[in-house]
Amino acid sequence: MNAVLAEAPTAAATPALDERISALLTARGRLKETDVARARRLYDEDPKGSFVMLLARLGLISERDLVEAAAEVLHLPMLSARECPDAPPPGVQVSVKFLKAHHVVPITESEAEVGLLVANPLDRYPIDAIRLATGREVAVRLGLQSEIDDLIERYYGSGRSAMGTIVENLSDESVRSEDDVEHLRDLASEAPVIRLVNLIIQRAVEARASDIHVEPFENRLKVRYRVDGVLEEVEAPPSSSTAAVISRIKIMAKLNIAERRLPQDGRIMLRVQGKELDLRVSTVPTAYGESVVMRILDRESVVLDFHALGFTDEFLPRFQQVLEMPHGILLVTGPTGSGKTTTLYTALSRLNTPDVKIITVEDPVEYQIEGINQIQAKPQIGLDFSHALRSIVRQDPDIIMIGEMRDLETAKIAIQSALTGHLVLSTLHTNSAAGGITRLLDMGVEDYLLTSTVNGILAQRLVRRLEPTHAQGYLAMPEVVEQFKLRRYTDADPIRLFKPGPSSLTPTGYLGRTTIMEFLVMSDAIRRLVMKHAGEGDIEAAARQAGMRTMYEDGLVKSLAGTTTIEEVLRVTQESEG
Repeated sequence: MNAVLAEAPTAAATPALDERISALLTARGRLKETDVARARRLYDEDPKGSFVMLLARLGLISERDLVEAAAEVLHLPMLSARECPDAPPPGVQVSVKFLKAHHVVPITESEAEVGLLVANPLDRYPIDAIRLATGREVAVRLGLQSEIDDLIERYYGSGRSAMGTIVENLSDESVRSEDDVEHLRDLASEAPVIRLVNLIIQRAVEARASDIHVEPFENRLKVRYRVDGVLEEVEAPPSSSTAAVISRIKIMAKLNIAERRLPQDGRIMLRVQGKELDLRVSTVPTAYGESVVMRILDRESVVLDFHALGFTDEFLPRFQQVLEMPHGILLVTGPTGSGKTTTLYTALSRLNTPDVKIITVEDPVEYQIEGINQIQAKPQIGLDFSHALRSIVRQDPDIIMIGEMRDLETAKIAIQSALTGHLVLSTLHTNSAAGGITRLLDMGVEDYLLTSTVNGILAQRLVRRLEPTHAQGYLAMPEVVEQFKLRRYTDADPIRLFKPGPSSLTPTGYLGRTTIMEFLVMSDAIRRLVMKHAGEGDIEAAARQAGMRTMYEDGLVKSLAGTTTIEEVLRVTQESEG
């Protein structure tokens, strides 16, 4: 363990380590060179402390990004609070005030050394002080400052978390009548409420959440984060603060805090821990107050790359062949939150060249792409998909992207655009690729128009991706191999599957999501079935005969490859026949 100290910095070495850490963060895209230059000018005016800690204080980088980069540069292990013991080492007696001031906490001890969790590894003073106070060597571990502060409170305090501390400072007037709008506005502008809402958003970003759910009930306020598609309940403020917290969110989203009877939609633009975030805010009235959902769009983290989305080398050429057709319709289907829009953006970025004009109409515009004309639909003023489309075709585009085919009128204009030489990309809400065809027929699209314009339909779902360094392989039981007919998808013997393992990066063993998909290419056989108005099952059977692999089958292949687990595939798909 003493080897851990080898890279612990001296005061003289700190500037060089600062440079290495900031260079690593820049190379990873976590830092912008313009932000580094701006912070450097500020630091040069008053060069106190560490430069990378200044970057964190300015909100240019997240706490987690900084600690992960420092761990790599210094060759130090990183620990989460969940991996720490339930009680502090009894033989290490240090002032709690000192621990709080320097954001360090002892977690283990032996005769020779003390294990110390630190937030700032570039600060030698607390490490040296613990060594002198205990007369033992110090093995440094890196942790998040917020988790270390909570751990100190858990070990030596009253067990309060950062949120609990903020709540104690809330005004007693928070229990007053919620009908007093001016009082609510004042309450939502108080520092504790502002810090409370900021903490909820900050923790969601740290947890890589895609959505924040704030839900009032009779005797409690519930806060849940959707992480990798699964909701997790987290620490929430007391129910007495419900009105103040929800009013604060509505003020940030520029919504009417006096209107609590009707749903409202808004957006919040802010920078949290170095990330430019766009939060889409939706409120709906419920029995005990307004339920608020904030969708987090991290524009900097979206990767418009087919392989990163889960497209395999076997699958991608077939999809690109249809994507590069000069005209026709390409549809992406799936339920809300299945990654359809990201797939379309990736396709558009691939098609986006100087000799092509691309126009989109979206509701909302989630990510801006340079070189593409993006139109925000505004139904309240009459600018819906169908009206925008009529104007778009007069703009001489080569490629048109429609956020969603919601009605027959939109579908008809899209088909007309495809017939007149445009490539049209859009989404549908159906459960399978074959279901996209029957959905269009049910909307009233003529069968002969459908067969002459639709080139292909991609259906997809998102499954949680295993954290690769800690995924645990195991031999599949014979009954499982038989049940899922796994021998059709691999030549390996024996067959191995994978399950999540404990990881400091994620408590679930899953990290991020990937796509499982099926792609129906319009063939002559399928066109004949469409003209006969055949059922979804018949169309899918014909597509599979032509080589289509269903989402379920694609999921099994990815579970055999260790990308995900069979349990995840079964969570989002149903077993296919055959």
